[in-house]
Amino acid sequence: MPRRYFFAVLLLTVFSFNCKKNKSPDNGGGPTANSFVHATGKTIVDANNQEVQLKGVAFGNEVWSDADIPITHHDEEDFKRVKEMNMNVIRFYINYKTLESDSNPYTYKQNGWDWLDKNIAWAKKYNIYLIINMHVPQGGYQSQGKGDALWTNVENQNRLTALWKAIAEKYKDEPQVIGFGLVNEPVPTSSKLQWQQLAQRITDEIRKVDRQHIVFIEKPIYVKGLYTEDADLNFPAINDNNKVYEFHIYDPILYTHQLFPWANSGEGGKYPDENIITYTNGNWYTATFDNPAINAGNNTWTYFEGVKYKITDPKIKIGAPALVGANVGGKVYFDDMVIKEFDANGNFVQDVITTSIDDLDGWSYWSSDNSGSNGLAAEGHSNTRSLFIDGASADCNLSNFIKLFIPKQNYSYQINGWMKGENVAANAACKLRIDFTTTSDPVLFRNKQSLESTLQKVIDFGNSKNVPLYMGEFGAGIHCFENNKGGLQWVADMLDIAKANHLHFTYHAYHEDSFGLYFGYGTLPDPTKVNQPLIDLMREKLQ
Repeated sequence: MPRRYFFAVLLLTVFSFNCKKNKSPDNGGGPTANSFVHATGKTIVDANNQEVQLKGVAFGNEVWSDADIPITHHDEEDFKRVKEMNMNVIRFYINYKTLESDSNPYTYKQNGWDWLDKNIAWAKKYNIYLIINMHVPQGGYQSQGKGDALWTNVENQNRLTALWKAIAEKYKDEPQVIGFGLVNEPVPTSSKLQWQQLAQRITDEIRKVDRQHIVFIEKPIYVKGLYTEDADLNFPAINDNNKVYEFHIYDPILYTHQLFPWANSGEGGKYPDENIITYTNGNWYTATFDNPAINAGNNTWTYFEGVKYKITDPKIKIGAPALVGANVGGKVYFDDMVIKEFDANGNFVQDVITTSIDDLDGWSYWSSDNSGSNGLAAEGHSNTRSLFIDGASADCNLSNFIKLFIPKQNYSYQINGWMKGENVAANAACKLRIDFTTTSDPVLFRNKQSLESTLQKVIDFGNSKNVPLYMGEFGAGIHCFENNKGGLQWVADMLDIAKANHLHFTYHAYHEDSFGLYFGYGTLPDPTKVNQPLIDLMREKLQ
């Protein structure tokens, strides 16, 4: 499941096998490469060289439960339901533990093979392609940056490589499986090169036994501790003639992941919303550092007026409020904040942001040493709510990623508000601040144009490399479909953009409580527990 760092792409494919004898060299006399779906140029084509657009859904298969066989995720009926939505592919998640035990490495479980075989038979019956995706590799689930052991323990890489070779060997003659997703959302610990080298190694081993199947290569969603993309959007350069590059998108993340406690993003608003600013590839640039700080010790509610900060640097693109609790030691409260705008002559123009700070919506906590905590207090300056930071022993702040504004050149901005302190340390620097972000990408509003802008970078990359692109995950959480928040419109816009640009895609996910078409963990999909409007939209859009 995606996290808040944000997402990805797929690159390259050319299909040029040595087929002088009308068969691939290591397939034991099995089907020829041309009898399989494969990549050529920017397209994916079938056995008759007719272009295919992959359009489907992800089977999560309860990979996070570490169960050997996820018997309550789906059965044959669900393949029929996928077909009835006019889909032709399933991104089929697996946990390595389905096939291998940590206590008995390099020996593969027959019940795991049997389960995969049964699913392939169902896929064949309903003419649905499968992409086998290693969602949880040896070393741990990657997306949340907790799978370091894949990168720090070479034996995990050895085991993963061997497992993929075994999978390729078993299914080398099976055209219903169209490809292998080597690792879901890799998060290398030091550089993209770690993933590039591992992906190349796995690909090379697969090609020793199987030249037919597409290899799906994701870019790292980030390198641990480094959340910016390189010139190639983090895509690794993999040498192979039958590959596709994969990316994931959940933009804007505060919208698609809203109100999930594990995402820590609070209320995310609606889509579209022309009042909400969106941007990509942003980097913190500077801030109003000179604002007054609260005194040490105990302080009653006190009003603080910030300095006026004049915008003279064209690199400053976005402004956002920040509540700083650096070295607080004790506890500092924040309430009733306003950011004021002044024209080039210093005349007041408007309040660009006002908030009573009585909820956690859009606020995200950061601490340089992971100390301290934050929350919603049952007291405040003007009502019974305020935000607090306590216990921090280093630089930290609460930043808001919804309450944004676009600063104007030669205008000035000032943040004012109320603070209260309890046992504030002598070296604390607790204050209100405006943070400024820079980006080379367009600053837009929350609408279809912003989604197109985000995807266009990936599309341009694919065009420049002459490779197919696969949007392996996109989706909106269940709360986006409540209270007229526009979840259906977001999905409709994403589907329209994908179809217009020949992007291959699978929606995340089929059966899952957070993002699913069908709900109900631990039970087979039930048509009475379903996002029926979304299913109807899929059926209509994909016909």
